[in-house]
Amino acid sequence: MGLLEEFPEMKHRITTQAYHRMGEAGVLAPDARTELIEGEILDMAPIGSRHASVVNRLNRLLVAAVGERAIVQVQGPVRLGDLSEPEPDVALLKPRADYYRDALPGAADVLLIVEVADSTERLDRRVKVPLYARHGVLEVWVIDLQNALVHFHRRPGGGAYADISATENPAVTPIAALSGVMIDLFGTL
Repeated sequence: MGLLEEFPEMKHRITTQAYHRMGEAGVLAPDARTELIEGEILDMAPIGSRHASVVNRLNRLLVAAVGERAIVQVQGPVRLGDLSEPEPDVALLKPRADYYRDALPGAADVLLIVEVADSTERLDRRVKVPLYARHGVLEVWVIDLQNALVHFHRRPGGGAYADISATENPAVTPIAALSGVMIDLFGTL
């Protein structure tokens, strides 16, 4: 444990509004890959070819599967309260006529979040999944590329997910919030 971790009350957490002002003022480099988690700015891992190919495939599959029933957002922000703005690899959002032009999507707008983890599995499962649960995100998949597993988290309540499972080969996977929508995840994973 680092010294600062022993004194969490001494940290100054920033809000999503301050985070955006920092970006507008040039405090954060325009090409910086960061996300705000619980008031702390975290550097995002570089995206390798394997990670990118899985995200691209998911994007294609989800767009075809959901049609007009949802918006597929790739590596875009989701606002979770005043202190968090993660950028999941893929998010299925409730349809809106403005495509979220006037406000970022929040937890109530999210039907599914998918995190693709090549080197970030611990962060995704130990930090981001509990964050999503606390904010009531309906369903989260963590695709663990290192171990060839998909972790499914469904039915949030009390800050955790009641239904958690993992499998090596989910041939066809239903999306809980969209009745009848199924995805073949492992065609090329």
